[in-house]
Amino acid sequence: MKVFKFGGASVKNADAVKNVASILSLFEGEKLTVVVSAMGKTTNKLEEIVTALKNQNRKEFMGLIEELELFHEDILADLFPEKHFTIYNTIEAIFEELKEKINKPFSENTSFEYDQIVSLGEVISSHIVAVYLTEQGFSAEWMDARQLVRTDNNYQEGKVDWSKTEFLIQSKFLPAFSNSTILVTQGFLGHTPEGFTTTLGREGSDYTAGIFAFCGNAESVTIWKDVPGMLNADPKYFEDTIKLDKISFKEAIELSYYGASVIHPKTIKPLQNKGISLFVKSFIEPLAEGTVIQSSTSNDELVPSFIFKKEQTLYSFTPKDFSFIVEENLSDIFNQLSLAKAKINLMQNSALSFSILVDSQKTSPETILNLFSANYEVRYNEGLELVTIRHYDEATIDRVTKNKEIILQQRTRHTARFVLKSI
Repeated sequence: MKVFKFGGASVKNADAVKNVASILSLFEGEKLTVVVSAMGKTTNKLEEIVTALKNQNRKEFMGLIEELELFHEDILADLFPEKHFTIYNTIEAIFEELKEKINKPFSENTSFEYDQIVSLGEVISSHIVAVYLTEQGFSAEWMDARQLVRTDNNYQEGKVDWSKTEFLIQSKFLPAFSNSTILVTQGFLGHTPEGFTTTLGREGSDYTAGIFAFCGNAESVTIWKDVPGMLNADPKYFEDTIKLDKISFKEAIELSYYGASVIHPKTIKPLQNKGISLFVKSFIEPLAEGTVIQSSTSNDELVPSFIFKKEQTLYSFTPKDFSFIVEENLSDIFNQLSLAKAKINLMQNSALSFSILVDSQKTSPETILNLFSANYEVRYNEGLELVTIRHYDEATIDRVTKNKEIILQQRTRHTARFVLKSI
């Protein structure tokens, strides 16, 4: 079995769905698990619907649903010209059930309501893809991830129960290959022991591919994207990018940790544990080689990789009693940052101060000052950029720091990190 994951961009409209079918035709006769995301920007629209429902804004709620329903109806019309197809009834029933939520009490647990509603994007897209494949002559079947991936009750960030999920996939999912060669399911979704829908966090569809591969002992996973593979830098910020033909699981985890956005960090570990190769390939050029992520580290140092994080703020905390920064201070600082849900991109301490770098858009100076001003002198510097270079040399450092003031830097044997300010 091979696992294919198609993200929102690869199923964003009717032509994209047709392209998925053409890619699958290249693997005729092979057992394929196809994991799909919601179509285009559907997830964002469903999040707006959750907000409107929470605010009991009936007009906005119904208007947003109508927009989303029309979007999918246009795709259906292009894929299935004859309206007698049962797929129309299936999608209509999902939207009708969604509309009924305005007449029911909104749960005190907003995350619960979020998962019940936002999950519908993947349910809709997977139904459409499965039926289209069947109509095109593929041996395809729709499977419900909400009955296969078991999680805890942590809505919006469901933690996978691996033993139960492995049992469900091996007992309920894999046997379906005896009737069909392509099984279409949803990324991002799971279920609690009570049967309520959960989600695995944003970008969790990649993770779903890893879950099905691990539990189903897959041969490989392929993530189909609109890029030729993993690049050594984001082309939005860096000219002359180079495709990484082959890297190790270890290197991919390092790049993900520092902020590379091609692969969801949680995806890689289960594949590494079973030695299942991960391919990143282009749905625009499906016959191109792409990138393979596997066990060998022999290629990791061939090409430097660059990761850019814009709009960063550097905060420095100094105890007002002039004491050293010791374990008690660090414990206090980390506890406060955890309460603020601040994600640290870099940290450094000296005898008298502790510094952190965070995303400016996610954590405001007001938040930090309110938390720490009583016990610490807080200084901050906004409008900064964090550049991480894997497998650096002096030439690559000179390239990224040209015309920049270096505010802070850290270097290890393989990684150099710079907090920069434009001059």
